[in-house]
Order: sequence, then structure tokens, then C-alpha cells
Amino acid sequence: MSEVVFPAIVPAAATGAAPRIGFVSLGCPKALTDSELILTQLSAEGYQTSKTFEGADLVIVNTCGFIDDAVRESLDTIGEALAGNGKVIVTGCLGAKTGDGGGNLVRQMHPSVLAVTGPQATQEVMDAVHAHLPKPHDPFMDLIPNAFGVAGIKLTPRHYAYLKISEGCNHRCTFCIIPSMRGDLVSRPVGDVLKEAKALFEGGVKELLVISQDTSAYGVDVKYRTGFWDGKPVKTRMLELVQTLGEIAEPYGAWVRLHYVYPYPSVDDIVPLMASGLVLPYLDVPLQHSHPDVLRRMKRPASGERNLERILRWREMCPELVIRSTFIAGFPGETEAEFAHLLDFMREAGIDRAGCFAYSPVAGAAANDLPGMLPPELREERRARFMAVAEAVSIEKLHGRMGATMQVLVDSAPAMGRKGGVGRSYADAPEIDGIVRLLPPEKISKTLKVGEFTRARIVGTQGHDLVAAPV
Repeated sequence: MSEVVFPAIVPAAATGAAPRIGFVSLGCPKALTDSELILTQLSAEGYQTSKTFEGADLVIVNTCGFIDDAVRESLDTIGEALAGNGKVIVTGCLGAKTGDGGGNLVRQMHPSVLAVTGPQATQEVMDAVHAHLPKPHDPFMDLIPNAFGVAGIKLTPRHYAYLKISEGCNHRCTFCIIPSMRGDLVSRPVGDVLKEAKALFEGGVKELLVISQDTSAYGVDVKYRTGFWDGKPVKTRMLELVQTLGEIAEPYGAWVRLHYVYPYPSVDDIVPLMASGLVLPYLDVPLQHSHPDVLRRMKRPASGERNLERILRWREMCPELVIRSTFIAGFPGETEAEFAHLLDFMREAGIDRAGCFAYSPVAGAAANDLPGMLPPELREERRARFMAVAEAVSIEKLHGRMGATMQVLVDSAPAMGRKGGVGRSYADAPEIDGIVRLLPPEKISKTLKVGEFTRARIVGTQGHDLVAAPV
């Protein structure tokens, strides 16, 4: 789980009585985009942000409440903000979570907080801010420092950004409580999504990461109704959205990367767009398991057999396709045979990048009531065995890239890259996959610049990372 503590969003030279707000964001990229919306509105209304709790007039904590460790971290952070400042507004997934007796968990643990809201609650947060720290002036969106026009403030490095296309989820997976916190699927209007994407590319973004709870389901809630972009009709559906995003990105030479893509048959239509180079041949597919019986207990859509067939067909259509996924080991009732099925699936499907959690009972999740809860030691032992297989598959894939020349997006380049740098290929999403370690260029005239692409020849591997020489 990532944590972002935000620096000032206006120049330090700006002085006066502008109220200052401390801000901490915890959790996943979807929570980060919520934070970006709140900070955009704060800046539009003339608020400044503080680098410390002590230097702020109040503090906002955007929380995560998915697993027990995330809950503890969020509660600890709220406690630190209260100790350092005393005036705290809480938002995010933990804000929607109930505690013992049905009351609000945050209120039970920290009764002195000023206000508590759930996720995607920009207006409720702003209402709480206004109640305790009146806004200094009316909003003028064009005056927001460090913003991407209609796309607002982004908290990622300037060369990549997350684009959230929907909220919520219609699935009721037994291990997950996200729908109880974020609600059912609500797709953003396709015109608004495309307008934000265009603003980001115009502002210099070279990599757009499409996120949601279920990207494949985009538009299901509005029956794929037709919207408009640039005067043309566009269906609110994944295929049309991805195709148009790729077309918008093309003149800028920018990447479009897809996350949280459930393996529905409709994804088959996306893969040719990847094979043609319109969008990156990369899919983040949250599979969780392979065995049909485990998937049924999880209440996951689709069966393991169909998933394997679909993945193999995708690879036939687009041999360069990279697939990353997440899995759960030790789910209630998981037998040794079912776990062995998962390991065989990993090898046969050739999952390029994989993460794995040992099953953790999450308060409120239906899976807690399933029979066959496994001992924690066995869950952890299976997680370790899974990761050993996943790492072997990944390393074999990396070795297969030796000698290849790849396009690399530069993330770090001290001294213009004269001492080398760090970047990512199309196979590497920021913060969750590997990196490309760039060697110092052989040519004195060759430089590296953050946020720009360079061609590099793969000359070695280091664990999950590639080593490359700029060419």
C-alpha cells in the first residue's frame, strides 16, 4: 500500500492569510485519483497545502480499509494527524467501514475527528472543510497551479497519470468488501473521460494508466449509451473507449496502459488494438485463482479453464502481450490439489508479473463464514511456494528479452543520464512491476531526460529488472 504526503500546491512565495491544509493519501491508485480531485478543488478555491501537520490549519487523511494491515495504517495515520494538529477530516474507504455494534469505525477509534466521509466524496469533504476553514475566494479553475487544465492536479510525476473511468463494482466476490464501501458500478461519461485524457496528453503526459474497479465492465450500468467526443458519437463501452484513447495518444507518441481488466470475452476485441500498436500490449488481469471450485467459492466471474484458453488465444493474437495479475493463496477450503492446479496454471499461462496474498480474513467479507479456514502458517507457506513459481516464470520471460532493443520511458536520469538512469518498458507499470536500469550512454552526445523515451538494448537482468544500454 502506498502513502503520499503532499507538498505545497502553490509557490512558496505566495503569502497572506490563505488557509493551509495538510493532506495524506493512503491506498491504491483509485484512492489517489480521489485525492487529486479533492486537491484540485482545494487549490481552485485558494487553499494552500502544508508540508507538516503542525503547519496546517487542518488535516485531511484519505484512508484505505481493504485489508487489516491497511486499516491499522490508516487508523495510526489519523492518530498521528490528531496528535500533530488536532483538526482532522477523514475520507476514503475506511470512512465507510462499520465497527463493533454497527457504528462508524473511525468515530469509534478516534471520536475527536471533525468529519468522516466514504470514498469518492469530494463535495462532502469540501463541505467539511468549508465548515471548519472557510474558503478564501471563489474558484477559478484556470488559476490552479501545477494543473492539467480540465484534468486538474495530478500527484504522479508529470510524465504519467492515472485516468479513472468508473467507480464501484457489480461483483460480490466473497473475499472483497469494496462494493460495500464504493458501491455498484458507475461509469463516467465517455466524453468527460476523453476530454481529461486529451488535457493530460496536451500537458505532457507520456503514459496514461486506465483504472477502475472493473475496466472491462465500463458502460454496463448505462447500457453502453452513446456519448460524444470531438463532435463524434462514441459508445460508452471499453472497446470504443480504448480505441479512441489510443487515437488521441498517437499524435503525442504516448502510451495507454490498461489496468483491472476482467477476462471477459469482450477483451478479445481489445487485443488486436494492442497487436497493431495503438495501445500497449499489457493487461492487468485480477485472476485471483485458477481452479473452478475455488473461483466459485470466491464468486468470481468465469472459470479457470476458460481463463487459460482465453489467455492462450490472446497470446496467439499478440505475441508481445504482457500479463500481470494478482492471486490469493490459502483461500478457505483450498485443497492441496486445488493449489497445485494454480501452480500449473501459472506455468502454462506464463503470467509475466504476479503478486500473491496469503488469504486474510477481512471484517465484513462473506468468505470468513466459508468452511475450511486454513491455518495461517499453511496460507503463508502456499504464498511462498506460489511466489517461487511466479518468480521463475517471470525471470525466464526476462531472459528471453536479452539482446532486444526496447522503447524505455525514463523515470530518473541524474546529470542528464551521464551516470545512467531508471526507466520502464511497455512491460512495466509504475510502482508494481520491474524497472529498466539504464547504463551510462556510450556516446557522449547521448543524454537521457525524465519523461522522454529512449531506445535501449537489453544486456542483462537483475532479479525482476532489466539492464539496458541506451542506443
